[in-house]
Amino acid sequence: PRRSRRRKSITIAYEPEQGDGVEPQRPRWEPKDWREQLERIREMRRNRDAPVDEMGVDKCYDSSAPPQVMRYQVLLSLMLSSQTKDQVTSAAMLRLRQRGLSVDSVLQMDDATLGQIIYPVGFWRNKVKYIKQTTAILKQKYGGDIPSTVEELVQLPGVGPKMAHLAMNIAWDSVSGIAVDTHVHRITNRLKWVKKETKYPEETRVALEDWLPRDLWREINWLLVGFGQQTCLPVNPRCSQCLNQDICPAAKRH
Repeated sequence: PRRSRRRKSITIAYEPEQGDGVEPQRPRWEPKDWREQLERIREMRRNRDAPVDEMGVDKCYDSSAPPQVMRYQVLLSLMLSSQTKDQVTSAAMLRLRQRGLSVDSVLQMDDATLGQIIYPVGFWRNKVKYIKQTTAILKQKYGGDIPSTVEELVQLPGVGPKMAHLAMNIAWDSVSGIAVDTHVHRITNRLKWVKKETKYPEETRVALEDWLPRDLWREINWLLVGFGQQTCLPVNPRCSQCLNQDICPAAKRH
């Protein structure tokens, strides 16, 4: 005899229309204590004295350059910053800017010269190749500017999702998503800001965007990167100095 299967009833949470006061039927998942944890991290970051504050990508471009050149410099600093300390990226960008950093100046530069200038950024040989390829595409396809969508940015050689979201934020002043690097990935997993543990930054981005209010998306990268550089270190995190030690799932309580 066929067993009758009970149909599962699915509740659909509708976005409330403005002014109608209808609450979504299903409360969205959110992490325990996250608002308090966020406030305490803001407090710890109040001095803005981490490497990212002084030498982060948003400090590496020439703010007096024409908008198109400025945007190109933002993208280049993001490409250089991958798996490289802010101090090293900042120094490499300064050397490039001293030569008048633009699409045309990079296209005119031979690979050996470009390599000498950006060394010792991580994977500098690959980055020379990616920078030259991407710069040529920008010249041919975008008139020397950078694309204004995440979809087009991630098509460029050497540009990943984190860089694309940061480029949208810094170069185009547009919040397209949360930029998740190793610091954001590590810290949000430690705080259990993801429903279940994530293995890759891109997984973390999707998990965070599912619940974190959109008005916090711009701030979260800058906030957590500096926190990760100073307190929530990859190895031997300074839990005893952290204001969240009593409400952090990963805190080492002695």
